[in-house]
Amino acid sequence: MKINYPLTLFYDGACGVCSTEIRYYRSIADQRLKFVNIASADFDAETFGKTIDEFQEKLHARDADGHYYSGVEAFRRLWEALPSPFYPLLSSFVGLPGIHLSARAGYAVFARYRHLLPSSRATSCQVFNKH
Repeated sequence: MKINYPLTLFYDGACGVCSTEIRYYRSIADQRLKFVNIASADFDAETFGKTIDEFQEKLHARDADGHYYSGVEAFRRLWEALPSPFYPLLSSFVGLPGIHLSARAGYAVFARYRHLLPSSRATSCQVFNKH
């Protein structure tokens, strides 16, 4: 799949697990990636045609053409954009039948319950448990 860059990642900076992972990706990313903290006071989800609840449910990415990817697919697009030979291979591996299904199931559980995980900053995610 051909992606037009930059790819914008929408992450929850109030979630310690999420922000720690994004901090790592930012440290190795190049100009193909942009990062938007959805927990920032000036973030307006409607500007991007979504609700804050949609953004908080799972990781989202948007390419330069305005196409959205979410959950595992957002991670796969992120990995493909990283300047390392390992991450594009990881994306391909996670895209394999069976592996992809397992990754989607695992991510769905993580995303639903991430607010219960301790963070590296002694705070927890601000996602409301809707279920």
